[in-house]
Amino acid sequence: MVYTSSQQWPENYIERMDIPMLLDPVLLRSARQIYRTYYEVHPELTQRPTGVAIDRYTHRGKLIFKKRPILLPQECFVPFSQLEAEIY
Repeated sequence: MVYTSSQQWPENYIERMDIPMLLDPVLLRSARQIYRTYYEVHPELTQRPTGVAIDRYTHRGKLIFKKRPILLPQECFVPFSQLEAEIY
């Protein structure tokens, strides 16, 4: 289902965003590498990202610092909680 600006979002939309999703292990590995590379280049980083938006096909991505990411149709969001599982 696609929602336009004139439609109402379901009440539990935010709750559904918090449900853990199973991600492709290759996407998860790529997202972790994107975060690791960013952190190595910017070690003074004090604000934690909310996650990584990553393209399902090219595995290119970017860190997201906003609470609600806006994704392109071919992108998926890897939350920081899934990134940090292997990092720490």
